[in-house]
Amino acid sequence: MKYKNLWAYLISLLAISFMPALSWAFCPVCVVAVGAGLGLARWLGVDDTVTGIWIGAFLIAIVGWFITWLKNKKWTFPYFGPIILIATYALTLIPLYYRDIIGHPKHTIFGIDKLIFSIALGSIALVASELLYKWLKKRNNNKPYFPYQKIVMPIVFLAILSVIFYFVTKTPH
Repeated sequence: MKYKNLWAYLISLLAISFMPALSWAFCPVCVVAVGAGLGLARWLGVDDTVTGIWIGAFLIAIVGWFITWLKNKKWTFPYFGPIILIATYALTLIPLYYRDIIGHPKHTIFGIDKLIFSIALGSIALVASELLYKWLKKRNNNKPYFPYQKIVMPIVFLAILSVIFYFVTKTPH
């Protein structure tokens, strides 16, 4: 078991080392932390609405990374951005559907599957936080208002949504 984890770590480290630092659209440490947090959340029994918010943000970060990496390598093709976006979401949602994690009629919020709804919400929140960051930075002579603002803003957006949906979906015992 120890060697299996070591190999996964080494392969991940090797893959990351091929990506130049300038191509990272989002903080790589944040993306790894979100990925690890998702596994822990499922294990702890956190509601899918909360977990989905972070999955959505994670997917947008991965799409942003991959698109930027392709642009830097000059490996573009017509409509590559939307194709990568659709493929990433399909490769995430289809296995979840076939594993019966999404698609239960009683597993809904506002008439939509909890996980699909919250993945969309988390994706929108991450994009909105990035747009707000760029707008605020532009208003401040292209400087952030405080150190690590680009990291803090998306985490705050996602944390606020998580707290809201934790209490909305919490069932009394």
